[in-house]
Amino acid sequence: MRGTLRAWWLSPVLVTLALGLAAPASAQGSSGAVVELKLDGVVDPFTADYLTEGIAQAADQGATAVLVTIDTPGGLDSSMREITQAILNAAVPVIGYVAPSGARAASAGTFILLSTNIAAMAPGTNVGAATPVGLSGAVASEKAVNDAAAYIRSIAEARGRNADWAESAVRDAASASAEEALELGVIDLIAPDVPSLLREVDGTTVTLSDGTQATIDTTGAPLVEDSMGWLQTFLHALLNPNLAFVFFWLGLALIVLEFFVPGGIAGAIGGLMLVASIVALGMLPVQLIGVVLLVASVAFFVLELKHPGIGLPAVGGVVCLVLGGWFLFGETARVSWLVILPVAVIATAFFLIVVRAAIRLRRSSVEMRDETLVGLEGIVVNDCAPSGVVQIASEEWTAEAVRGNPVRGERIRVVAMDGLTLKVEPVEAPSAAVPGGSEGRQA
Repeated sequence: MRGTLRAWWLSPVLVTLALGLAAPASAQGSSGAVVELKLDGVVDPFTADYLTEGIAQAADQGATAVLVTIDTPGGLDSSMREITQAILNAAVPVIGYVAPSGARAASAGTFILLSTNIAAMAPGTNVGAATPVGLSGAVASEKAVNDAAAYIRSIAEARGRNADWAESAVRDAASASAEEALELGVIDLIAPDVPSLLREVDGTTVTLSDGTQATIDTTGAPLVEDSMGWLQTFLHALLNPNLAFVFFWLGLALIVLEFFVPGGIAGAIGGLMLVASIVALGMLPVQLIGVVLLVASVAFFVLELKHPGIGLPAVGGVVCLVLGGWFLFGETARVSWLVILPVAVIATAFFLIVVRAAIRLRRSSVEMRDETLVGLEGIVVNDCAPSGVVQIASEEWTAEAVRGNPVRGERIRVVAMDGLTLKVEPVEAPSAAVPGGSEGRQA
């Protein structure tokens, strides 16, 4: 579960767009139905808005219950609290269901599951590990841990669940399988699938926030899925550990490439990818050691560009990249090896083959340009005393006189180039070469 200090990383503009333009699609005809909402992935402002709006709409339209299927590694503390408040104060029964098999309700997901009126899990799922962590991946301050522990205890007590275990999930990162959670009194039942779950809860009476009793009637009730809006879905999909890893490293690599092969395109794309990754990193359990290793990997590859063949810097770059990807996030949000290894291979090929080829091409084009211009004659536009402006083949260039002080209107000859500055001399002077340039020639 991420601390509230991390929320500022998310651009207010993105939040406004997502919340204003991509509100969750309203579930039509949900009167008497079970409305299904899905918490899949990071708990962020997009999922918070989607779930709170979905619960409110289901209540307004007379749904018999809301089913929230959960599979999350955790996320922002502020978004988690927004969701749990919506569930605790809902005017309709809310069923939490960790599914399918292999899913988890980790970190912030633990708070959300415990806040539901009926908490269920599929076989092969787990819940817990709700200790708040900071940017370095270390446990947050004692104050933050105490606050989270008190909050989850209050939720468990309000729902009549095992408050001691809930507190240990925060203080000791305790985790439990579906069977253990049922035995400990953390959840109410285990169900293999949604139809079985709805049959199990049929006729169950729960107490709503205003103290009224509501009986869940699922007999013949249709299951209506309420989906995220398209923009919410797109922005939420970016907050993925694998994508965050790829965007962060590629963003750094493209920005570095811009220094070696200027043009603006690589730098612009790299900057956008880096910004997108920072947004994601602000909502995932990122560890500082992973960030440092990824930055070091780029530095090693840059050093390798200055050496022929494949040397130790290239090996260091690959090792840092692999370790950085593995240690970038905590246990609840690992980057897949199926992503790390291909990225390492592509990165090596990118720097050792593509970037080197681009650098060689750029150098050769500069040399060809120098050879093309050296020896050409032109006209002085602004006096060269010794720096000025000359016109060569209908193009104006910054020029520096190597001898004499040619004035406006005089003819000059290019004898060398220094970057984008021409070295020139009066055309009446004998053709000569400047150290570092090419032999002059008549155009």
